[in-house]
Amino acid sequence: MEEVRPTRSELLERRTQMQLARQGMDLLKRKRDALLVEFMDTVDETMRLARELESNTAEAQYALTIARAVDGLVAVHSAAMASRGAITVEVSGIKIMGVPVPVLTKADSTIRGPLARGYSVVGISSRVDHTAERFEVMLEGVVEYAGRETRLRRVGEEIQKTSRRVNALEQVTLPTLSEQVNYIRQTLDERAREDLFRLKKVKKKIERKKSARN
Repeated sequence: MEEVRPTRSELLERRTQMQLARQGMDLLKRKRDALLVEFMDTVDETMRLARELESNTAEAQYALTIARAVDGLVAVHSAAMASRGAITVEVSGIKIMGVPVPVLTKADSTIRGPLARGYSVVGISSRVDHTAERFEVMLEGVVEYAGRETRLRRVGEEIQKTSRRVNALEQVTLPTLSEQVNYIRQTLDERAREDLFRLKKVKKKIERKKSARN
């Protein structure tokens, strides 16, 4: 135990610290509970997006396999080179229970029409065009999933951080303060008993002197 001055002012200060620690712990617990609700909702949404992304990826890979087998690698590669582009993602933020959470949004949809893909529609088979469409759908899901997973990770990290703070208050700070309060109170009570004992002795001496005079 750290050195504690067993005085009444110190006792009042430690009791105040205990009250503030309890209030802080209650607030942190409410914050953690609210974040847990958000976390579970985000988990459900993330899992749904993951399943969709897995399905879309499988469809895109299957379409690519068919296009390669029927149209050949050269045709597929040429279409891929012609339809190159960039995905612009905007990063903003929101706050959940005071926790800053990044939000990813697409500036434009990744799904383009046949005329906007950069290759000649006349020279490309429907299989290659379908493959391009399936990969665009997959990319749309990748961005959405990435945004949701980022949110999930940030909320999860804050839950862990808040839980550590709650545990520190509950298992370290409050027991330590309680021990210090008990020590100060016991010391003050012992001093009070000693003072009372001394007063009684003094009183008896005074009474004996009065009796001797009489």
